[in-house]
Amino acid sequence: MLFYQPIVNSTSGNVERVEALIRWLRPGSSEPMLPDQFIRRAEATGLIRKIDCWVLERACRDAMGWLERDGRELSVCVNLSAVSIQQANMARIIADILERTKLPPRLLNLEITETAVIADPYAARRVLGEIVSLGVGMSLDDFGTGYSSLSYLKRFPIDTVKIDQNFVRDLAQGTNDGAIISAVISMARALKLRVVAEGVETEDQLAFLRRQHCETIQGFLYSRPLPAEEFEAVLATK
Repeated sequence: MLFYQPIVNSTSGNVERVEALIRWLRPGSSEPMLPDQFIRRAEATGLIRKIDCWVLERACRDAMGWLERDGRELSVCVNLSAVSIQQANMARIIADILERTKLPPRLLNLEITETAVIADPYAARRVLGEIVSLGVGMSLDDFGTGYSSLSYLKRFPIDTVKIDQNFVRDLAQGTNDGAIISAVISMARALKLRVVAEGVETEDQLAFLRRQHCETIQGFLYSRPLPAEEFEAVLATK
């Protein structure tokens, strides 16, 4: 099943994007499993390809539903696995999903990580370029946690960087995380990239990010990930 977490404007609190987050609800259990409990197994068995396609289509259908019912043009963000990034026909698969669901390509944003492209960056660059040519957006997730993130901004067709939640979480600990966040935001602004700060949980973190002119944030301060029905109720108030 899919849960959704809003990505909001740090000043107005309005929902601008939404991230689709997969959960696995086992028969007889009321507590859904988080991705780190089953995604690696899915990658090892090859099931991740089917899971990625299911998530993409379901998220696109939900986003199209919000557009048709409420006129809300919300960009839905979907994580793309390392296996799918290396799949030569991935752009064709995404194009078919967009055609079936009727979702405008500009309302789909794919999130990738450095570790997902590091195995074969040349093949990944080709596949991601083909996907972006459809009109789909591309975000670099967990920015700042890898060794080559800066070079990846140059090599891959990225339009958004997501500051890893570990930097945001440690803001109050007297570390250098504040300086790192400020530098990332300044660099992104110079490169004309959007910035999303992840893991925002306190008013102090929000105040710092506002001072740094970080436009969009994501975290428990605004909302936990919610099932689609509950998320739609949040949309009605934001």
